[in-house]
Amino acid sequence: MSINQLPRFHVAGPLAPGATLVLDAGTLRHMQALRLHPGDHVTLFNGDGTEHVAELIDLAKRGAIVQMRSGAAVDREAPVRVVLAQGICAADRMDLLIQKATELGVERIIPVISARTVVRLSSERQERRETHWQNVAIAACEQCGRNTIPEVVSSIRFDAFMAGLPATDLRLMLDPAGDVRLRDLTAPASVLVAVGPEGGFASDERMLLADRGFQAVRFGPRVLRTETAPLAVMAAMQAMWGDA
Repeated sequence: MSINQLPRFHVAGPLAPGATLVLDAGTLRHMQALRLHPGDHVTLFNGDGTEHVAELIDLAKRGAIVQMRSGAAVDREAPVRVVLAQGICAADRMDLLIQKATELGVERIIPVISARTVVRLSSERQERRETHWQNVAIAACEQCGRNTIPEVVSSIRFDAFMAGLPATDLRLMLDPAGDVRLRDLTAPASVLVAVGPEGGFASDERMLLADRGFQAVRFGPRVLRTETAPLAVMAAMQAMWGDA
């Protein structure tokens, strides 16, 4: 079995050939669910861009014990860097969006609290939700083969987001009434995509985005849901400018 076919697991810590590691209980349960046995090989990664082959030594109560064998840098990142500023939407939709955006190669996800954001959580619940979102991205990397984990940053209010926009070559906001088509744009090295929550950005927010250089892009004649629109656009960008 090639390394690309081995079960993949994320490890929060350093990885080095020859080391013996005890993996956590969650990874143990996952290995048990996959019916892995001592002697089987797995792929481990920690997000630094490398992946490592390890041999499963034992499935102990304290965790899975593995022996590291070999490692190498493997780059499966998209050539176009995509930063997604997403208006926070309902929990299940946000999970799906983060999972699929990770598979499509997003570099960073910025959850934005805008005027029409419906989901309002206490600071404690929001912190738990943000930890959950990062874990969703990690699990998506386990599945899709990425060795660099996209960062899901702390939720930020719209005005604070506008005050600290990340540097990219292109800025886009998705707008059914936009006057720009994606195929009319020149391929950038990096792009910041802003997507509103359910109901979209408010009119004053769209004006502020336009003032800061965001081009209003329409994506077909149909109105897409907030969790559908960024995924469709990212897939199109990868097809035109990326690694598809």
